Amino acid sequence: QVQLVESGGGLVQAGGSLRLSCAASGIIFRLNTMGWYRQAPGKQRDLVAAISSDGIPNYADFVKGRFTVSKDNAKNTVYLQMNSLKPEDTAVYYCTFATRGGTAYWGQGTQVTVSS
Repeated sequence: QVQLVESGGGLVQAGGSLRLSCAASGIIFRLNTMGWYRQAPGKQRDLVAAISSDGIPNYADFVKGRFTVSKDNAKNTVYLQMNSLKPEDTAVYYCTFATRGGTAYWGQGTQVTVSS
């Protein structure tokens, strides 16, 4: 079992920055991918960014160049640095942990609101 605790969400003005954190605990599989999804009201949940256990990142096209995903292996924590935020980025952001076998774990979500 993997537990995920998210933090860092909040209210920010357009053009501002925010950093999300997600700390994983429990049984940590060495081969894994951690990432971030987001879901805006009335819309589907979309992948934002992910990073593998060997440090390979992937980004959705709509955040590429603005967001950076990184991880601290010693703390079992993944981060999402969000720059140049737009009102369209407003959503609940969910941390996810996926094993190579396909088992996925989810955080509770953290609200990000970007005002204009």
